[in-house]
Amino acid sequence: MADTLAFLHTAQVHVQTFGSLAREIAPELRVQHLVMEELLADARTLGIDHAGLVARVHEAMRDAASDGASVAVCTCSTIGGIAEKTATGGAFAALRIDRAMADRAVRNGPRVLIVGAVESTIDPTLSLVLSAARQAGVGIRASTLLVDDAWVHFQSGDIARYVATLAESIRAAADGTDVIVLAQASMAPVTGLLADLGVDVLSSPQLGVAHAVATLRASNTAWASARTGLTGW
Repeated sequence: MADTLAFLHTAQVHVQTFGSLAREIAPELRVQHLVMEELLADARTLGIDHAGLVARVHEAMRDAASDGASVAVCTCSTIGGIAEKTATGGAFAALRIDRAMADRAVRNGPRVLIVGAVESTIDPTLSLVLSAARQAGVGIRASTLLVDDAWVHFQSGDIARYVATLAESIRAAADGTDVIVLAQASMAPVTGLLADLGVDVLSSPQLGVAHAVATLRASNTAWASARTGLTGW
């Protein structure tokens, strides 16, 4: 039975964030991380439909899971849609961190504001939210907000200023919104600064890790049941 959860990141800072969340939610699991910052950089310059990038993301997901993980999660929203389409041959489940967030957002709408700090994440997240709404059979009105002056602070390691810049812009745009979707995992700390808005502010890490753990446990339960059936235990 596999008890390993793998993550593919495009920023080193996410190793601590997601490692801590995994330990909090499922301390019994083994967790492993693969960081490939160049995948996000290339996605921003080449576009997410670039064949070479797609192939490299799929290879990275397989590499992330290569040490026995039964679930691999891409924590980058820009390339998450590519990552979850990785051909795994049944060896592991390929997930994107923001799907659980999108599923919750469309239930809490209908007016959904999607916020990103890099342009390359806006369209993939919007597509995910619209897809989640169709699958749930609900109508939503989605809008987007790009806070592109915040990203330079993240890149320089000034997380406090990054978060403050995002919070200020979101607060100014929040009127008439039922739920705010923070498109990038790095934006999660913004939720604490917007607790007084009176609307749901959703980030992907907590929801996504909980979903990944549930997927892993369900896989293990199915594996154990199948083995019992085969052996007659």
